Amino acid sequence: MIVVLQRVGRATVAVDGEAVASIDHGLLLLACAVEGDGPDDARWLGRKIAALRVFADEQGQTNLALADVGGAVLLVPQFTLAADWRKGRRPSFTRAAAPAQATALLECLAAPLREAGLGVAMGPFGADMAVELLNDGPFTLILDSAVRPRPGAPASP
Repeated sequence: MIVVLQRVGRATVAVDGEAVASIDHGLLLLACAVEGDGPDDARWLGRKIAALRVFADEQGQTNLALADVGGAVLLVPQFTLAADWRKGRRPSFTRAAAPAQATALLECLAAPLREAGLGVAMGPFGADMAVELLNDGPFTLILDSAVRPRPGAPASP
């Protein structure tokens, strides 16, 4: 699963000009399930995001997690993150998970966030959305469950 995480002052998703989901201070997550992803990958990523210290403390250090600052999450499905753009001029999206599988995996991603007591708003899967955000920082991370540590794997240097 690929997630682009952006720290935001606010974010809104609109469909056909109508706001369907929004948050104030928190994280905008653009998320894509890819072939081979499973529920464990999505849940691991959700737990990781809930615990990430990406907000500034009183000294300006990124020592606070989302719950520490009373923030929320806006989760937006974005299959285009799975694009293969290496050949030709038109990207291929064949690596993206099928819609039913992707929808279920995005719910698996949201579950640990909700379990951590975080508010989670979601953009509608498969809709043509307009996403508006006020970037905070900007502070943007690209997370990929394919590079997560696996049990028994040697620690990185």
